Amino acid sequence: MAKQQQAIQAIRGMRDILPDQSPYWQWLEQNARQVLGSYGYQEIRLPIVEKTELFKRSIGEVTDIVEKEMYTFDDRNGDSLTLRPEGTAGCLRACLEHGLLHNQTHRLWYYGPMFRHERPQKGRYRQFYQLGVETYGMPGPDVDAEMILLTDRLWKKLGIRDKVELQLNSLGTSAERAAYREVLVEYFKQHVDVLDEDSLRRLETNPLRILDSKNPDMQFMLRDAPVLLEHLGEESLQHFNSLKSMLDELGISYQLNTRLVRGLDYYGKTVFEWVTDELGAQGTICAGGRYDGLIEQLGGKANHAIGFAMGMERILALVEQLDTVTLEPSVDVYLIRVGAAAETAGLLLSEQLRDQIDGLKLQVNCGGGSFKSQFKKADKSGAAFAIIIGDDEAQRGEAALKSLRIEQEQTTLSHAALLETLKTWHHNKSLA
Repeated sequence: MAKQQQAIQAIRGMRDILPDQSPYWQWLEQNARQVLGSYGYQEIRLPIVEKTELFKRSIGEVTDIVEKEMYTFDDRNGDSLTLRPEGTAGCLRACLEHGLLHNQTHRLWYYGPMFRHERPQKGRYRQFYQLGVETYGMPGPDVDAEMILLTDRLWKKLGIRDKVELQLNSLGTSAERAAYREVLVEYFKQHVDVLDEDSLRRLETNPLRILDSKNPDMQFMLRDAPVLLEHLGEESLQHFNSLKSMLDELGISYQLNTRLVRGLDYYGKTVFEWVTDELGAQGTICAGGRYDGLIEQLGGKANHAIGFAMGMERILALVEQLDTVTLEPSVDVYLIRVGAAAETAGLLLSEQLRDQIDGLKLQVNCGGGSFKSQFKKADKSGAAFAIIIGDDEAQRGEAALKSLRIEQEQTTLSHAALLETLKTWHHNKSLA
C-alpha cells in the first residue's frame, strides 16, 4: 500500500483569504475605490516583479528592506528580479517608461500584494496587501492636504475615524537633512553606550531611523535629540506651515511628531502617518509623504511627487474589532430542484431571471439531494428567497417562492409573475 504523502501547507507568513473573509476585503476595496473616484484618481495596474536595481536605487541599498527583506532571485536570463516590497518605485518606473510625467499632472492609485521577508506576527505578513496612491507634477501643499482629506474621508466611510490619529512632520530637503544628519550623528556618538545593536548599525548608514526606535531603554535619550524642524530652511518651513494652516481651517486634527522619519530614503518635506492604539505594536495603518527627489534618482527630470500606502490587513483588523460592518449576503435567491424534469427546467428559469434582473445573485442547487437537505442549504446561504421547482411545477411552467427571512406564506407563481415579483424586490433593495 502506497504511503500517503504529507499535505503541503502555505508558506510561513503567507495566508489564504477564505470565502467567509473575502466579502470584508471586497467591502473595503469597494469603499476605497468609491472614495478615490470621488477625488478624480485613476487606477494603474503594475507588475508584481521588477528589476532588483529599481528598488536598490529607490529604497536605498543600506536599508533593512534591500539588505534583509526582499525576495530576490535570478531568472533564466541571469537578470536579478525582485518581488515588489512596495509600490511607489514601480509606479514611478511605469510613468517614466510611458512618458506620463512630461508637463503633466497625474493622480494615480494601485492595489495588490507586496512581499517582504519579515518575522510574521499579527498584522504583519510576508505577502501583504497595500493600496497605494501617488500624485505627480504638483509642488504645493494643497495636494498634500488633499491626500490627508482623502484618507480622512475613507476612515469616516469605514467607521474608524475616531480610532485613528494623524501624525505629521517635515523632513525638509536632502541638503537640509544632510546638515541635520551631521548634528544628529554627533549627538548619538555622545550617547553610544545607550544605543542598541540596530541603532549602532544605522549610525553610519541611516541615523534618522534611530529616531523611530521603539526601544524603551532609548526613549529618554531620544527625547533630547536635536529636532529636524529646527534645521529646516525658509522654503521648507513655509511649505509645512501652509499645510498645517490648511488642515487647521479644514478641521483636520493632527499631532506634530518630530521623530516621524518614515522608513524609506526617498522621502522629503511632508511625511505623515495614520496610527491607532487598537492594534498593539502594528499601529500604523497608512503612511506616506513627499518624494520629489526620487524621480531624478530613477533617471527622470526633476518633478514633484507625493504618495501614501495603506495596509489592508491592518485596516480590516481595526474594522473587525469594531464589529460594525453589516455585509449583504452573497446570495439573493436559492433555487431548489426536485425531480428529473425540474433539473433542466430550473437551470433554464435561472438563466431567464439573470437575463431580466441585472445584478441578481441567484444560486442553483447542484449535486442533487433531498428537498430537506436542499432547503437547509438555501437557509444557510443567507438568501432572502428560495425558489422551489418540482416535476409538476416544471410541467406547468410555474415555481414556488418561499421567503426565508420574513414570515410570509409560500406562493406558487407563473414564471412571468415570479420575474415581476423578484424584479420589484431587487429594485427596492437597490434603493434601500
